[in-house]
Amino acid sequence: MSKALIVLALPANKGGIIIKKTILLLILALFVFFSGCQKETTFPTTGPPSTEEAFVYDPIDVPEYVLEEERLSFKFFWEAVNGNPESRGYGMITDRYNVDTGALGAASIASIGFGLASLIAGIENDWIDYQEGYERALGTMNTLSSINRTHGFFYHFLNMNNGGRDGYSEVSIIDTALLIAGCLTAGEYFGGEVKEVATFLAESVEWDWYYHWDRMCFYMGYQPESGFSGYWEGYAEQLIMYVLAAGSIDYSVGKEAYTHMKTLSQKRQYGSSELFYTTHAGTLFTYQFSHAFIDFRHIVDQEGIDWFENSVQASIAAYDYAVAASVSYATLSDVAWGLTASDGPDGYKGNYGNLPSLGGNYIDGTLAPCGAIGSIVFTPELVIPAIENYASIPNLQSKYGFRDAYNLGLTETALPTVNRPSTPIPANGWFNEWVIGIDKGITLLMIENYRSNLIWHYFMQSEIVQRGLEVLEFTEIP
Repeated sequence: MSKALIVLALPANKGGIIIKKTILLLILALFVFFSGCQKETTFPTTGPPSTEEAFVYDPIDVPEYVLEEERLSFKFFWEAVNGNPESRGYGMITDRYNVDTGALGAASIASIGFGLASLIAGIENDWIDYQEGYERALGTMNTLSSINRTHGFFYHFLNMNNGGRDGYSEVSIIDTALLIAGCLTAGEYFGGEVKEVATFLAESVEWDWYYHWDRMCFYMGYQPESGFSGYWEGYAEQLIMYVLAAGSIDYSVGKEAYTHMKTLSQKRQYGSSELFYTTHAGTLFTYQFSHAFIDFRHIVDQEGIDWFENSVQASIAAYDYAVAASVSYATLSDVAWGLTASDGPDGYKGNYGNLPSLGGNYIDGTLAPCGAIGSIVFTPELVIPAIENYASIPNLQSKYGFRDAYNLGLTETALPTVNRPSTPIPANGWFNEWVIGIDKGITLLMIENYRSNLIWHYFMQSEIVQRGLEVLEFTEIP
C-alpha cells in the first residue's frame, strides 16, 4: 500500500489539528517501520563491493569462442555442485564430472576455491544475479566452517553429501591455500558476513604447524594415520602459500620459507625463452595457479624477481616445445600447445609437462586445453589462436566447455622410440569423457583476469594478502 493510499484511508476532519498531527505521525511511523523491514533483509539484492577502492567492471572485447569457454566453465561451477541449502554438504563442488554419463566425483577443496571466486565473474557477466551469488558464497563458507579441519587445514577430497573426509584423502596444504584464496576473493567482493566467515577460515589455518622449521620448508602432505610426508622445496605452484602464511596474524611463517625456496630452485630455458625458474615436471599449471589470484604484474621481490615475467617465459617455452614435438604427435601444433597435468588415455598423469623441466616431464601426445588457456594473461597472442582451434574440434566440446584432454595419436614421422599411451588411440582420436574442476577453474579465472582484472582486483584487496606481500618484501616495479 502506498503512502498516498494510507492517507486517503484515514477519517477526514478538515478542521481537526489533532487529527492532522495524528495522520502525520502515523505516516512517519509507517515509513520508519517499512524502512526497518528493508534493512533486515537477509541477503542484499544489490550492493557495492566491500573494498574502499571503486572498481568499474569494464571488460575488454574478446572473440566469442573465448567468452563462451569462460561461460561454460562457470556453468560447471554453478551446476556440478551440491545445491541443496538443507544439505550438510551444501556448496560442495565436484572434483570431476563425466560429461557423457553425468557421474560426479568427490568434492575437491581446490575446485570449491575456484568456484567461490567464479561467483563474482558470474554476477558481473550477468550469468547469475547478485543475490544468487551471495547466497551460494555464504552458504558454502558456512558449510566449510562447520566441517572437520586439522589445525585449520582441509582434507583434499570431501564427501559431496556431508562435507566429510572422502576415503583416505590427505590433509592438503596447497589445496587449502587455493580454497582460502577463493574465500578471500568472494569475501572482498560481497563484504559483510561473507567476508567475516572468509576471514575466520583464513585466520584459522595454522601454517606454522605444517612447516618444518629446521629445513625451512612446508611439508607436502599430511595423513592422520601416518603423519607428514614430503617437502615443498623448489619452485612450483605454491607461491600463494608463502603469501597467505606470511599474512597470518597468529600462525605466521615469514620470509625465510620463501627465500629458502628460491635457493633450492633452478633457472633454465628452452627454445626462444629466456632463463626462468623451472618446475620439476614443467607442467604448465605450476606457473599459473598462484597467478590466478595474485596479481604479480607490477610487483617484484627484494631481489627483483618478477614472477609474472617468469610465467611469460615458461609459456613461451611450452609453446616452442609443442611445436618441436609436433613432428611426432598429431595433437600438437602452434595452435595446440601447453602440456599440463590432466587425464590421459592411461589415466590421470600429474607430470604431463614441457621442457625445460628438472627431469620429471612426460609426453605421450595428450593435451589439455586448459594448459594454454591458463596462460592467456601471459601470452595472449599465442593463446587466443589455440582457443579458436579447440573450439573448432567437434569431439572436444561438451556442456561445460572443452573436455579435459584429447590425444590424436602419432604422426607418420614419429620414431618408434617416442612415448605413446598403452591404450590404443581410436582413428578419430581419444577425447576424455570427464571435465575436471581445477582445470575449469584456471580456465575461467585466467580468461576473466585477461578480460577485466576482476579476480586479481578483489583478491589483492585482502588485508591478509597485503600483509603477506609486505612481510615477503614485495614492492611495486619502479
